[in-house]
Amino acid sequence: MKAKSFQGYAAVPSAVLSDGALLTVPLWAVTAMTMGATYHLPPIGSSGARASVASHDDTITLSGMLVGVERYAWKFALERLAEASRRGSALAAYTMGAAGGLILVTTMTIRTDMYVQSLTFNVTAAKRDAIDVTMTLVHAPLPSPLGLLLDAASVGVGALADWGGN
Repeated sequence: MKAKSFQGYAAVPSAVLSDGALLTVPLWAVTAMTMGATYHLPPIGSSGARASVASHDDTITLSGMLVGVERYAWKFALERLAEASRRGSALAAYTMGAAGGLILVTTMTIRTDMYVQSLTFNVTAAKRDAIDVTMTLVHAPLPSPLGLLLDAASVGVGALADWGGN
């Protein structure tokens, strides 16, 4: 008897993680997504002149499941993306270092310069054909006008997706 996947591939994935060209992983079964920002306060008594550094750290945590017979292939692909985010992605090569890391597309945000901080897989006897996955991604853009332009463009793309019926 041939195994059949539980996944309906005609649906739009909840999240897509990509290195920009070579490897893209659609995540259909995202059960939770948390986006957080930690803001850095200037030192007391500091002058108005400051170096151009990030004023906050953004993290995104995704929890979901890899389902069906493809779950091992998606697990392997996520591990390769985590390694690529550290070594240098295809996006960094194409932009000559202006943007790097991974690209994350979700209904909440579209981000470039994402780096995998942690990746956890969990299996249980209760869900035999599924692998639970939790990943934490850190947004670490280079301080440049391109980073601001990409953030503004992601807002526009998100608005178009909502207007177009998602």
